[in-house]
Amino acid sequence: MNRQPSPVPRRRVLLAGAGAAAALAGPSLGASPARAVGRHRPRAADSLQPYASYWFPDSLPSGTPGDGITWRSLAAWQPGTDRDLAFNRATVPLARRFTPVPANTTARAGQARISALAAFDHTAGNPSQGSATADTYAPTHWALLDELVFWGGSAGEGLILAPNAPLVDAAHRNGVPVLGTVFLPPVAYGGQLRWTRDLVRRDAAGRFPLAAKLVQVATVYGFDGWFINAETGGGDAALAAEMQAFLRALRAAGAGQGLRITWYDAMNRTGQVGWQGALDDLNRSFFQDASGPVADSLFVDFRWSARSLADSGRLAEQLGRSRYELWAGVDVESAGWDTGTDWDAILPEGRDQVVSFGFYRPEWTLQHLPAGRTPGQFHAADDRFWTGEGATAARPGGAGGWRAPATAVADRSTLTALPFATGFNTGHGLRWYEAGKVTSEAPWSHLGLQDRLPPRRWVVHTEGQHPDISWDFDDAWRGGSSLLVRGALDAPATVELFPARLPAGAATVLDLTHRLDPASGPVTVEVAVATRPAPAPGRPAPYVHLPAGTLRPGDGWRTDTVRLGPLGSGTLHALGVRLTGRGGAAVAWRLGALAVHDGPASPAAPGGLRITGTAAADGAVSVRLAWRRADGPVRHYELHRRLPDGSRRFLGGTCGTALYVPGLRRPGTEPAAEIEVRTVHELFTTSEPARAQLPW
Repeated sequence: MNRQPSPVPRRRVLLAGAGAAAALAGPSLGASPARAVGRHRPRAADSLQPYASYWFPDSLPSGTPGDGITWRSLAAWQPGTDRDLAFNRATVPLARRFTPVPANTTARAGQARISALAAFDHTAGNPSQGSATADTYAPTHWALLDELVFWGGSAGEGLILAPNAPLVDAAHRNGVPVLGTVFLPPVAYGGQLRWTRDLVRRDAAGRFPLAAKLVQVATVYGFDGWFINAETGGGDAALAAEMQAFLRALRAAGAGQGLRITWYDAMNRTGQVGWQGALDDLNRSFFQDASGPVADSLFVDFRWSARSLADSGRLAEQLGRSRYELWAGVDVESAGWDTGTDWDAILPEGRDQVVSFGFYRPEWTLQHLPAGRTPGQFHAADDRFWTGEGATAARPGGAGGWRAPATAVADRSTLTALPFATGFNTGHGLRWYEAGKVTSEAPWSHLGLQDRLPPRRWVVHTEGQHPDISWDFDDAWRGGSSLLVRGALDAPATVELFPARLPAGAATVLDLTHRLDPASGPVTVEVAVATRPAPAPGRPAPYVHLPAGTLRPGDGWRTDTVRLGPLGSGTLHALGVRLTGRGGAAVAWRLGALAVHDGPASPAAPGGLRITGTAAADGAVSVRLAWRRADGPVRHYELHRRLPDGSRRFLGGTCGTALYVPGLRRPGTEPAAEIEVRTVHELFTTSEPARAQLPW
């Protein structure tokens, strides 16, 4: 039986709180202000703390902004006067991806794709470079995503949001473009039609100055385009025509920089807000007109049906476009994997998939967990959302009401060049580790420091029991987490880690850094390497197993180097490990790092470390730091404080060349705090430091 989404979905509106109206009775990307994500949350005052940027198109609201909110006009924005630009600029280029042989027989390449609209914090007060907590939404299923929208905006804070740099850097490392948001809210949520008119205003020469500004912001900040959601009612056909012309100008201006536009199905050609739940004659002009594409994709409102999606796909093809440039909205904000969705309308069994789909608010996987949640609990929930309950990527869960994305969409990979290395760092942690030692006891989050992670959760080949595999935050080699494999291992188990297309030659080696937990039985470890792809979807790659030694409890962390030269020159198509226990004893094997390379590398040091601002409060000092980019390859930079006893304490890291560090305190009579910054290479080797001193 065909089940349709609820015609009146309830959502949280991204509002500042002032003048919030009652819940909107209609299909909107806004929602009930009772649980408003955009409502400002007061934060400790610190004039140096940089935040993600947000603006109004031009004119500002009447009255006074709330505590901690800054009203800004995009029309007045200039890079040279943006004091937080260095902290908000992403630097990792968008990686190219390929599609390996799918991990299962139901996932399809070249058909449906996935977009996600995720809110990472409030509109105002969203830190530019992570924060001192591990309780944060840290997405890791990049391999299944085709586009991520940095969702937010409210009438009391700002309507145009630029994504913060750590998110963009993490997504780009995995080949996923990130879009900023232009949110013109419903009138019930404080939307004013003058803001729509501000956005599409022309200058004396007939040009759209804010289209040029949006392109400039995306280019300077380093992200990939804009999600445009015009939900303010009261317009007319003339305003709709100007919006359509604005979109065309925006797309043309951004084409040279590779920028993209996603249009949300709200305003139609009459200027009214209609939410078609389809691509049809009322909204097609915002997607495609007689001159060609206007937007790169269309996010179809949630009140779609099986018939409307089928008709939409056909119309897209009649317009010369791909049906998979349409995202069918799936609202998971309130119920996550219990969301009632007519999946067969999008992903029918035995037939081509109808359109792509877009998740609204998948950060539910974090937010639905109770207070006191741990990073491990979040990742377990997030893996269930993307792969399915009690499932693996090779046998994803598709029964019941939830169709986990891994059942339908083939994963992608960016592993195409050497060197490649990972420390299995998820981008947040309870502590910071270096070479297996804790160098900061403080919880942290910074997605820009996230490593490339195994995309398939989890594929294991064994004749015995499947071990449990999870991200673990109780110990790590580098960063905040490691990969923990636990179980009886009553038979050898091959754990698939990475599909790849890595070149390999006579000098290529694979380094494996691993150890056993104290209560584990011994484990014999082999590196599993495939020089040919899997023969068919759902089938294992033809692995060759190379010995990496036997570990025993009490050995501690160790790095074993395996020469791949005996395999001959060619391409590595898959990487994994085979674990063999002894007598069926329970094991707890921890993988801290994996690297494939042709030899060691030493990065060049950064230069000119300097303190660009200080602020003192409650006996502590916050600082802004900046330095010159190092020559040669740079993965990221790490900053430490050299303590009087000679030890180093981790302060933070970033892919850019500026960092904000709060809460430095003077120990004893130390005359000055000594701060060091080092370049980190793709192999996680580090440079000599550049130093600066903060006098007390």
